[in-house]
Amino acid sequence: MSTPTRRWWALGLIATAQFMVIMDTSIIGVALPHIQADLDFTQQNLSWVFNAYVVAFGGLLLLGGRLSDLFGARRMFVTGWAILLAGSAAAGAAGTVGVELAARAVQGAGAALIAPSSLTLLMMLFGADPRELTRALALYGAAAPAGGTAGVFLGGAITQYLSWPWIYYLNIPVAIAAIIAAPALMPAGARTRGRIDWAGAITVTTGLAALVYGIVAAPEHGWTSPITWAVLGTATALLATFVIIQGVRKAPLLRLSLLRAPNLAPANLAQALLGAAWIPMWFFLNLYLQQVLGYAALPAGAALLPMTVLIMAAMIVLAPRVIARFGPKATTVTGLAILAAGIGWLASARPGGTYTADVLPATLVAAIGMALAFIPSLGTAISAAPPTEGGLASGLVNTSYQVGSALGLAAMTAVAASYGAGALGDPHALTEGFTAAFTGAAALAALAAVLAATTLRTARSAAPQPPTDTQHVPEAEAALRG
Repeated sequence: MSTPTRRWWALGLIATAQFMVIMDTSIIGVALPHIQADLDFTQQNLSWVFNAYVVAFGGLLLLGGRLSDLFGARRMFVTGWAILLAGSAAAGAAGTVGVELAARAVQGAGAALIAPSSLTLLMMLFGADPRELTRALALYGAAAPAGGTAGVFLGGAITQYLSWPWIYYLNIPVAIAAIIAAPALMPAGARTRGRIDWAGAITVTTGLAALVYGIVAAPEHGWTSPITWAVLGTATALLATFVIIQGVRKAPLLRLSLLRAPNLAPANLAQALLGAAWIPMWFFLNLYLQQVLGYAALPAGAALLPMTVLIMAAMIVLAPRVIARFGPKATTVTGLAILAAGIGWLASARPGGTYTADVLPATLVAAIGMALAFIPSLGTAISAAPPTEGGLASGLVNTSYQVGSALGLAAMTAVAASYGAGALGDPHALTEGFTAAFTGAAALAALAAVLAATTLRTARSAAPQPPTDTQHVPEAEAALRG
């Protein structure tokens, strides 16, 4: 076991990984109009700058978790950073739509190795003490909005004063530092024997990509067109094939019986719907600030700082206290309900609106909801798997959030387009499209609150928690389960 000081330095590196993974989704938000102009993206296809990353990220996370279990969490952590570095260099140098999207997918593949190995390493380092584990999860969780904060602000500053390719080049020195520091700070992690389910990885990733593409392209081709039905039918067939493969393989990517572990499926569903509500809100809020209210890149990034700073503070200070007082289920349900209210408030935004009336108060409410919902649903999900499948559980919960994000954004992009969000230069049409997307995202958050209230269990479970370096500690699992 690492010394106490080294453990907390290791947590800093793990939090940095979470910070960068999330920053790579948020930093492009403010830069989107500039990327659109330079690379000739259409308004509708612009979401693929985000979705190419998230589909690769979400689709490969289960594979990343499995590789973490097979080859050791630290090795996959370092490998992920190397891949992210390569994708970042290519994304910054891209001169065409195709190269940009391919590079974003490579970035997502790197993140798919980093995220599950990071959570596995965290559980190994802090799982022995339930109080330290809660504190470590809170700091880990706060790194996500910190990455969002840095992303929107740095994205604005870099885009305005340098150029948008530098939003990707920023990853390179951080990746080099992480690759150098990891061997000295991180435990290697236990390795297990088994095979890699490449067929499962290919079918789930291509199936998700086809599903997202079909939803995004449907407004252009029509929901009843043969192209739409062919793409969505292909997606359905691929995802069904993935489920069949998982059921017959001796060493599947996702052991389907794992989903029967108490609270695992409901907690992952909560994470999926949380991403499906939050990411479309963030995406269209960036566009509303710049394309309707007329904000330049840097002011648009600064406008989102209060929201993301509040999320960080609430995750570190408020969420652990509320969980300790009321339990994970009540905190998750309350957070999702508050998030629905905040996003619903954004749906009242006006073409001639103002930041103080139409944006700031609604985003602060949404921030509280996000902070309260994220930590307990994450903790519940990663504590439900057996010790030998800690990487898989970490990959699964990250998959749930990222796939939910991609599908939610695809669906809300289709909704926004159908209400006129493609009419650049027309504030009224743009606002109508954006507010329709906010309404849909609020409905998803409300649905998540209802499902969490009816499916999450409040009783303590005997399901084991992911392992520490030397032993499995039941007290830590009990603290998470409330």
